[in-house]
Amino acid sequence: MTSSPPGGPRDAARPGPRERPPSSPPGAGHARLRRWQGATEWPLTAISLLFLLAYAIPIARPDVPADVRSACSFVLAVTWLLFVVDYVVRVRLAPRPWVYVRRHPLELAVVVLPVLRPLLLVSVVVRLNRVNAVRLRGRVVRFAAAGTALLVTVGALTVTQAERGVPGADIVNLGDGFWWAMVTITTVGYGDLAPVSPVGRVIAVCLMLGGIALLGVVTATLSSWLVERVTDTSSPDDRLGAAGGPAGEAPVGMVSQAQVALLVAQVQELRAQIIADRQRAQAQGESGSAGE
Repeated sequence: MTSSPPGGPRDAARPGPRERPPSSPPGAGHARLRRWQGATEWPLTAISLLFLLAYAIPIARPDVPADVRSACSFVLAVTWLLFVVDYVVRVRLAPRPWVYVRRHPLELAVVVLPVLRPLLLVSVVVRLNRVNAVRLRGRVVRFAAAGTALLVTVGALTVTQAERGVPGADIVNLGDGFWWAMVTITTVGYGDLAPVSPVGRVIAVCLMLGGIALLGVVTATLSSWLVERVTDTSSPDDRLGAAGGPAGEAPVGMVSQAQVALLVAQVQELRAQIIADRQRAQAQGESGSAGE
């Protein structure tokens, strides 16, 4: 009985091992999520501003016609649905969806509870502060400027909505809300206007914390700029004494380029002197041997 050679009919009929589909690289999920966020960044920023406008109109003008109020409510509902779609897509694209959900609790709360839709105004601050700057200081300055303006606006709108109609409330219109927000975020605290409702006091606490954080950012940025200016405008004698080299030499690490060049020249000079002394000693030794 002869066996069929390898590669014969039996081997061809024998099923081979199933090939596993190639698995996606570990960073593929992050790359897809980053592409989605990059593609939707500016559209969602525009939607956030539209949400802010639709939210502000009924608060700033309580006597607006009913059709305008209905249009604003429609815009609020549509923008909320768009944020829901964006959140669901980002969760689906995330490599670890549950980790993404745990790290974004505010967005999840807004999606689950429509009554928290005013919290989407926080996303306005976050999205508008994502600016591209060449230098870190430029990014910090833009963040502080945009954050301050938007926090004041958001605080004024929300506290006016929360305080309007509450018995004994001092903040009765948007002008009072803006004045209170400016006084609170700058930590001045005149005390002439203060929220009396529980929601208004929660907003006040959030605005106080935001004001302290922004004040710290501005102070740190200003201090960094002043230190840089003082360093750049110091006198040549100060730079000479500090660097140990000629004025105007840019330091390389802890020493200047002039110091490095001077050290190299001294080493070369010492090396040439050692070689000359060695040659002189050899010549004297040879002359002494010839004399004997």
